[in-house]
Amino acid sequence: MSTREAFGKALVRIGSDPSIVVLDADVSGSTKTSQFRKIYPQRFINFGIAEENLFGTAVGLAYSGLKVYASLYSVFVLKAYDQLRIIAHDNLEVKIFASHSGLTNSSDGWSHQTVEDVAVFRALPNFKVIVPADAVEADTVTEESLKIKGPIYVRLSRSESPIIFEKGLRFELGKGNIMNDGSDVYIIANGNMLSIAIKAVEELKKDGISVGLINMSSVKPIDEELIIKAAKSTGAIVTAEEHSVIGGLGGAVTEVLSKHYPVPVEFVGINDSFGQSASLEELFRFYGLTSENIASSVRKVLKRKK
Repeated sequence: MSTREAFGKALVRIGSDPSIVVLDADVSGSTKTSQFRKIYPQRFINFGIAEENLFGTAVGLAYSGLKVYASLYSVFVLKAYDQLRIIAHDNLEVKIFASHSGLTNSSDGWSHQTVEDVAVFRALPNFKVIVPADAVEADTVTEESLKIKGPIYVRLSRSESPIIFEKGLRFELGKGNIMNDGSDVYIIANGNMLSIAIKAVEELKKDGISVGLINMSSVKPIDEELIIKAAKSTGAIVTAEEHSVIGGLGGAVTEVLSKHYPVPVEFVGINDSFGQSASLEELFRFYGLTSENIASSVRKVLKRKK
């Protein structure tokens, strides 16, 4: 199941809260907010292809005391940057669940893909940034979003992804999850890259390399304590994300380490370029978002550590 599908189902579940209003930009079939629209049509607004109007209205609705859930393609969220700054400045109750993020809108090419969105929202004061790794985590994050004060940006995928977690998973803002311990190096990953990192850990285990793995779905705030602990226990880190290596998860991790406990770090991500049109498998292979490249980065960082 894709994370956008899990969000759509969970949104219906929490939609019994009468203070929730859902905004969409003519893509409700794709974002899965159409399920909410069918059950609660009086609390659903479709703005058409008018993202700036959507977020401008979100400001007013949030000021009136409503909990605003906005869902549209991640690349089109960024069209409304002026309005997003107001939401951030005034710390408003606007929850953005952005679908078709990263490279997952593969066939539509760079104009419909987003490799810079995490960096943008990390830089906006008061915004929290979350990147769920599978449908179970996306479901949990949607539930927990009701308890998180202020604006949040949740990055959802178009593509289906493996189910990693069991039902009942707990999500805590600002906390990472240790998937397994390791003594040689830690991989810190999130989103679609977590399942790929799991494969890399298994590949490296065959070569006698002990690799720890952390799921860091909460990018802002980030789990500084866990990052420092991982660095101290192994002396080497690899980050893996379906995002530019500039300003995303890798940047957040190294900001922590440079301040508290510098160690060698290798980055697996998109190297300062836009996406393009191809199948998702081809794109992941082209940009090095593979278990083989993660394993290669682990071997590289271990040499640097020595």
